[in-house]
Amino acid sequence: MTTDKTETVLPRRSARTARTAAPAAARQLPPSLAGDRSLPYPAISRELAELRHEIPGVHGCVLGGVDGLLITHNLQNEVDPNDLAALAATTFGLGRQVGMRLGQGDFQQSTVRNQGGYLSVYAVSEQALLAVIGTDAVNVARLHLHAPGVAGRIAALLTRVPTEA
Repeated sequence: MTTDKTETVLPRRSARTARTAAPAAARQLPPSLAGDRSLPYPAISRELAELRHEIPGVHGCVLGGVDGLLITHNLQNEVDPNDLAALAATTFGLGRQVGMRLGQGDFQQSTVRNQGGYLSVYAVSEQALLAVIGTDAVNVARLHLHAPGVAGRIAALLTRVPTEA
């Protein structure tokens, strides 16, 4: 067996040099809203239903915590709402890191397009996320026009509720 001596050896990535600034302190997450019986669930459900009915192709919505726990949902398909709440939190975490590393500020919204549909995640508050799942035919521009308003109204509903620490 002969060795090909024409291969190019790529340089290895060197270790990063120490930064002069101290790393940012870990952010303390607010208490979870999952299971909070004082939430205005009927009003939140109306907001989620309005979005689902307003935008053709939307299968449903999940209101989840930034901790990945389900608060409520109105999904109309076989997707597990607990899984979707966890995926929304994962999307939020990635988006938050991108915003921090690039100096672009707080997470606002992220959309993932797959072969058969979309998942859009919107920031509601420091504690909550709105995840919207739709078919490939959903009008994403229209969704991006309506969903932030829904997220804002849900945020207003959540701020009226005292949370337990």
